[in-house]
Order: sequence, then C-alpha cells, then structure tokens
Amino acid sequence: MTGLGREPGAPFGVAEVTGPSMLPALAHGDRLLVHYGAAVRSGDVAVLRHPLQQDLLIVKRLAERRGDGWWVLGDNPYAEGDSRVFGAVPGDLLLGRVRARYRPRPRGQRSVLGLLAWASSAVRPVLSDRSVSRRLRAR
Repeated sequence: MTGLGREPGAPFGVAEVTGPSMLPALAHGDRLLVHYGAAVRSGDVAVLRHPLQQDLLIVKRLAERRGDGWWVLGDNPYAEGDSRVFGAVPGDLLLGRVRARYRPRPRGQRSVLGLLAWASSAVRPVLSDRSVSRRLRAR
C-alpha cells in the first residue's frame, strides 16, 4: 500500500492499494479515503504500519482485539501477509479506518456504456464485515 497524500494534522488522507490481499473488497490500484485516528471496531478495514517493517503501510480487516493489539486479516484467504504470518499488530501501529474506495478509470476506456458502468461503481463506501470475528473463531 502506498500513502498518496495527507496534510500533517489533517483527519483524512488518500492511500493506494497494492497487491491482492484484500480482494474482492479492494483491488490493486484502488485509492482509499482514510480517516486517520478514527474509532475502529472488529470488521473495519484499516490502514496500519507493518509490525515488522514499520515504514510499510498495510490495509487489512480488523478481526479481533488481542491484548493491546489487533488480529488483522486480508479478505483474500490465499494471499499472505497478515496476522497469520506476523501475529497481532500493536494498537499504536493502527493509523486509521478506511471510509471509501475509488477505482481509477480504466485506461483506453472510451465507450459510453463502459464509462457509465465505471462511473456507477467507481466510488463506494468500505463497509465493516462483522462476520469476520465469527469466521476467525471457526478456523
């Protein structure tokens, strides 16, 4: 994930998704509206610093609280790079909650129907998935 922009002290910023770990909810290249410092709860999608490489930002779904940290999972069960690999993420590495995603217009898209289809789905809120905790306990 790449941080694209946030003014110092501003409550909102933009980040870009890289990789497939959050498919199908978020795709490579999606841009995210991040609410920094927002209250979070299980099921929310959040931006965090990677616990082993803190200059790297990651986007994951918050599965559950574990001690003073969060167990985080990607929506794509076949992609690596979540708490199954590095354990719970300390709470101080949680940066903010993802509020919406924006899919950039595909290059070369010129048909009117294609542009209308893109426009109708380009901006969507990123909703919490409350079933994530139940799925975690079922494993």
